[in-house]
Amino acid sequence: MRNWLPAPTDLTLSPNDVHLWRINLEQTESKLEDFTASLSGDELTRAQRFYFPEHRQRFIAGRGSLRAILGSYLGVAPSEVEFDYEPRGKPVLAEKFAKSGLAFNLSHSQGLGLLGVSDRQIGVDLEYMRSMDDVEALANRFFLPRESELVRSLAPNQKQEIFFRYWTCKEAYLKATGEGIAQLEQAEIYLTPTTPAKLQTSGDWSLYELVPANNYVAAVAVAGCDWDLKCWQY
Repeated sequence: MRNWLPAPTDLTLSPNDVHLWRINLEQTESKLEDFTASLSGDELTRAQRFYFPEHRQRFIAGRGSLRAILGSYLGVAPSEVEFDYEPRGKPVLAEKFAKSGLAFNLSHSQGLGLLGVSDRQIGVDLEYMRSMDDVEALANRFFLPRESELVRSLAPNQKQEIFFRYWTCKEAYLKATGEGIAQLEQAEIYLTPTTPAKLQTSGDWSLYELVPANNYVAAVAVAGCDWDLKCWQY
Protein backbone atom coordinates (compact mmCIF):
# COMPACT_ATOMS: atom_id res chain seq x y z
CA MET A 1 0.00 0.00 0.00
CA ARG A 2 1.40 3.41 -1.00
CA ASN A 3 2.21 6.26 1.32
CA TRP A 4 -0.31 9.07 0.75
CA LEU A 5 1.17 12.46 1.62
CA PRO A 6 -0.46 15.83 2.36
CA ALA A 7 -0.41 17.92 -0.80
CA PRO A 8 2.06 20.84 -0.89
CA THR A 9 0.62 24.33 -0.57
CA ASP A 10 2.32 25.31 -3.83
CA LEU A 11 0.69 22.73 -6.08
CA THR A 12 2.32 22.47 -9.49
CA LEU A 13 2.15 19.80 -12.15
CA SER A 14 5.45 19.38 -13.93
CA PRO A 15 5.72 17.76 -17.37
CA ASN A 16 5.41 13.97 -17.10
CA ASP A 17 3.92 14.19 -13.61
CA VAL A 18 0.97 12.02 -12.66
CA HIS A 19 -0.74 13.07 -9.44
CA LEU A 20 -3.10 10.68 -7.69
CA TRP A 21 -5.48 12.00 -5.06
CA ARG A 22 -7.16 9.75 -2.51
CA ILE A 23 -10.46 11.33 -1.46
CA ASN A 24 -12.59 10.52 1.57
CA LEU A 25 -16.22 10.67 0.47
CA GLU A 26 -17.57 10.38 4.02
CA GLN A 27 -17.65 14.06 5.00
CA THR A 28 -19.19 16.16 7.76
CA GLU A 29 -22.39 18.14 7.22
CA SER A 30 -20.52 21.44 7.23
CA LYS A 31 -18.05 20.22 4.62
CA LEU A 32 -20.87 18.90 2.47
CA GLU A 33 -22.52 22.31 2.65
CA ASP A 34 -19.31 23.91 1.41
CA PHE A 35 -19.07 21.40 -1.42
CA THR A 36 -22.73 21.88 -2.36
CA ALA A 37 -22.21 25.64 -2.65
CA SER A 38 -19.50 25.05 -5.28
CA LEU A 39 -21.54 22.78 -7.54
CA SER A 40 -23.17 23.82 -10.81
CA GLY A 41 -26.89 23.62 -11.46
CA ASP A 42 -26.64 20.38 -13.44
CA GLU A 43 -24.52 18.78 -10.69
CA LEU A 44 -27.10 19.74 -8.07
CA THR A 45 -29.81 18.21 -10.25
CA ARG A 46 -27.80 14.99 -10.55
CA ALA A 47 -27.27 14.91 -6.79
CA GLN A 48 -31.00 15.14 -6.15
CA ARG A 49 -31.67 12.11 -8.33
CA PHE A 50 -30.01 9.78 -5.82
CA TYR A 51 -32.60 7.98 -3.75
CA PHE A 52 -30.37 7.13 -0.78
CA PRO A 53 -28.89 10.07 1.19
CA GLU A 54 -25.48 8.38 1.53
CA HIS A 55 -25.17 8.08 -2.25
CA ARG A 56 -26.18 11.72 -2.68
CA GLN A 57 -23.65 12.82 -0.07
CA ARG A 58 -20.85 10.80 -1.67
CA PHE A 59 -21.62 12.31 -5.06
CA ILE A 60 -21.50 15.83 -3.58
CA ALA A 61 -18.23 15.03 -1.77
CA GLY A 62 -16.71 13.62 -4.96
CA ARG A 63 -17.68 16.49 -7.24
CA GLY A 64 -16.90 19.09 -4.60
CA SER A 65 -13.45 17.59 -4.00
CA LEU A 66 -12.84 17.40 -7.76
CA ARG A 67 -13.67 21.09 -8.13
CA ALA A 68 -11.50 22.07 -5.15
CA ILE A 69 -8.48 20.09 -6.37
CA LEU A 70 -8.71 21.21 -9.99
CA GLY A 71 -9.26 24.78 -8.81
CA SER A 72 -5.94 24.58 -6.94
CA TYR A 73 -4.11 23.66 -10.14
CA LEU A 74 -5.95 26.28 -12.21
CA GLY A 75 -5.77 29.08 -9.63
CA VAL A 76 -9.54 29.60 -9.55
CA ALA A 77 -12.30 29.08 -6.98
CA PRO A 78 -13.96 25.63 -7.01
CA SER A 79 -17.22 27.12 -8.25
CA GLU A 80 -15.41 28.65 -11.25
CA VAL A 81 -14.20 25.32 -12.62
CA GLU A 82 -16.21 24.45 -15.74
CA PHE A 83 -16.56 21.13 -17.54
CA ASP A 84 -17.41 19.87 -20.99
CA TYR A 85 -18.38 16.27 -21.69
CA GLU A 86 -17.14 13.90 -24.36
CA PRO A 87 -19.68 11.88 -26.41
CA ARG A 88 -19.62 8.96 -23.96
CA GLY A 89 -19.99 11.27 -20.98
CA LYS A 90 -16.37 11.59 -19.81
CA PRO A 91 -15.91 15.03 -18.16
CA VAL A 92 -13.05 17.23 -19.35
CA LEU A 93 -12.13 20.81 -18.54
CA ALA A 94 -14.03 23.40 -20.53
CA GLU A 95 -12.37 25.05 -23.53
CA LYS A 96 -11.55 28.19 -21.50
CA PHE A 97 -9.05 26.10 -19.48
CA ALA A 98 -7.48 24.37 -22.49
CA LYS A 99 -4.19 26.26 -22.12
CA SER A 100 -3.62 24.62 -18.74
CA GLY A 101 -3.05 21.27 -20.47
CA LEU A 102 -4.65 19.48 -17.51
CA ALA A 103 -6.22 16.08 -18.00
CA PHE A 104 -8.03 14.32 -15.17
CA ASN A 105 -10.17 11.32 -14.34
CA LEU A 106 -12.18 10.51 -11.22
CA SER A 107 -13.37 7.16 -9.92
CA HIS A 108 -15.22 6.31 -6.73
CA SER A 109 -16.43 3.22 -4.94
CA GLN A 110 -18.20 3.05 -1.59
CA GLY A 111 -16.70 5.77 0.62
CA LEU A 112 -13.48 6.33 -1.33
CA GLY A 113 -12.59 8.37 -4.39
CA LEU A 114 -9.47 8.39 -6.56
CA LEU A 115 -8.58 11.28 -8.85
CA GLY A 116 -5.78 11.26 -11.41
CA VAL A 117 -4.37 14.54 -12.78
CA SER A 118 -1.70 14.82 -15.48
CA ASP A 119 -0.68 16.64 -18.63
CA ARG A 120 -1.19 13.32 -20.44
CA GLN A 121 -4.35 11.40 -21.22
CA ILE A 122 -5.27 9.49 -18.07
CA GLY A 123 -7.87 7.04 -16.82
CA VAL A 124 -8.49 5.83 -13.27
CA ASP A 125 -10.64 3.04 -11.90
CA LEU A 126 -11.25 2.14 -8.27
CA GLU A 127 -13.24 -0.83 -6.99
CA TYR A 128 -14.21 -2.08 -3.56
CA MET A 129 -13.65 -5.84 -3.50
CA ARG A 130 -17.07 -7.02 -2.47
CA SER A 131 -17.79 -10.75 -2.44
CA MET A 132 -19.58 -11.91 -5.58
CA ASP A 133 -20.91 -15.35 -6.49
CA ASP A 134 -20.92 -14.82 -10.25
CA VAL A 135 -17.25 -13.89 -10.81
CA GLU A 136 -16.65 -16.69 -13.33
CA ALA A 137 -19.80 -15.86 -15.31
CA LEU A 138 -18.85 -12.18 -15.45
CA ALA A 139 -15.31 -13.05 -16.54
CA ASN A 140 -16.69 -15.27 -19.32
CA ARG A 141 -18.93 -12.44 -20.46
CA PHE A 142 -16.54 -9.49 -20.36
CA PHE A 143 -13.00 -10.88 -20.51
CA LEU A 144 -10.93 -12.51 -23.22
CA PRO A 145 -10.73 -16.33 -23.12
CA ARG A 146 -7.21 -16.40 -21.67
CA GLU A 147 -8.22 -13.95 -18.96
CA SER A 148 -11.40 -15.77 -17.96
CA GLU A 149 -9.47 -19.05 -17.94
CA LEU A 150 -7.06 -17.64 -15.37
CA VAL A 151 -9.98 -16.56 -13.16
CA ARG A 152 -11.51 -20.06 -13.38
CA SER A 153 -8.21 -21.75 -12.55
CA LEU A 154 -7.65 -19.99 -9.24
CA ALA A 155 -8.60 -20.92 -5.70
CA PRO A 156 -11.77 -19.19 -4.44
CA ASN A 157 -9.85 -16.72 -2.27
CA GLN A 158 -7.86 -15.53 -5.33
CA LYS A 159 -10.67 -15.37 -7.89
CA GLN A 160 -12.18 -12.17 -6.49
CA GLU A 161 -8.94 -10.23 -6.39
CA ILE A 162 -7.83 -11.26 -9.87
CA PHE A 163 -11.27 -10.46 -11.29
CA PHE A 164 -11.22 -6.97 -9.80
CA ARG A 165 -7.63 -6.41 -10.94
CA TYR A 166 -8.60 -7.25 -14.51
CA TRP A 167 -11.68 -5.06 -14.25
CA THR A 168 -9.90 -1.97 -12.91
CA CYS A 169 -7.09 -2.23 -15.45
CA LYS A 170 -9.47 -2.58 -18.36
CA GLU A 171 -11.75 0.20 -17.21
CA ALA A 172 -8.87 2.58 -16.44
CA TYR A 173 -7.59 2.14 -19.99
CA LEU A 174 -11.03 2.52 -21.57
CA LYS A 175 -11.74 5.62 -19.47
CA ALA A 176 -8.43 7.11 -20.58
CA THR A 177 -9.23 6.54 -24.25
CA GLY A 178 -12.85 7.58 -23.80
CA GLU A 179 -14.14 4.32 -25.34
CA GLY A 180 -16.28 3.24 -22.39
CA ILE A 181 -17.10 0.03 -20.61
CA ALA A 182 -18.83 -1.57 -23.63
CA GLN A 183 -15.37 -2.36 -25.02
CA LEU A 184 -14.08 -4.33 -21.99
CA GLU A 185 -13.24 -7.45 -24.00
CA GLN A 186 -11.12 -5.39 -26.40
CA ALA A 187 -8.69 -4.28 -23.69
CA GLU A 188 -6.24 -7.16 -23.32
CA ILE A 189 -4.43 -7.36 -19.98
CA TYR A 190 -1.67 -9.71 -18.89
CA LEU A 191 -1.32 -10.30 -15.15
CA THR A 192 -0.86 -13.11 -12.63
CA PRO A 193 -1.42 -13.32 -8.87
CA THR A 194 2.25 -12.42 -8.36
CA THR A 195 3.07 -10.05 -11.24
CA PRO A 196 1.78 -6.55 -12.04
CA ALA A 197 -0.53 -5.95 -14.97
CA LYS A 198 0.64 -5.09 -18.46
CA LEU A 199 -1.53 -3.71 -21.21
CA GLN A 200 -1.23 -5.92 -24.30
CA THR A 201 -3.65 -3.91 -26.47
CA SER A 202 -1.37 -0.97 -27.15
CA GLY A 203 2.26 -0.09 -26.52
CA ASP A 204 1.34 3.59 -26.42
CA TRP A 205 -0.08 3.30 -22.89
CA SER A 206 1.19 2.18 -19.52
CA LEU A 207 -0.64 0.75 -16.51
CA TYR A 208 -0.04 1.06 -12.80
CA GLU A 209 -1.89 -0.95 -10.17
CA LEU A 210 -2.26 0.08 -6.54
CA VAL A 211 -4.09 -0.73 -3.32
CA PRO A 212 -5.40 2.63 -2.04
CA ALA A 213 -7.03 1.13 1.10
CA ASN A 214 -7.93 -2.22 2.60
CA ASN A 215 -10.28 -4.25 0.38
CA TYR A 216 -9.84 -1.85 -2.54
CA VAL A 217 -7.93 -2.24 -5.78
CA ALA A 218 -7.26 0.46 -8.36
CA ALA A 219 -5.48 1.03 -11.64
CA VAL A 220 -4.22 4.05 -13.55
CA ALA A 221 -3.72 4.13 -17.32
CA VAL A 222 -1.53 6.89 -18.73
CA ALA A 223 -0.50 7.73 -22.28
CA GLY A 224 3.16 6.91 -22.86
CA CYS A 225 5.81 5.76 -20.40
CA ASP A 226 8.38 7.25 -18.03
CA TRP A 227 6.01 9.30 -15.92
CA ASP A 228 6.56 10.36 -12.33
CA LEU A 229 3.84 9.34 -9.86
CA LYS A 230 3.00 11.33 -6.73
CA CYS A 231 0.23 10.33 -4.35
CA TRP A 232 -1.64 12.96 -2.31
CA GLN A 233 -4.29 12.66 0.38
CA TYR A 234 -7.13 15.17 0.08
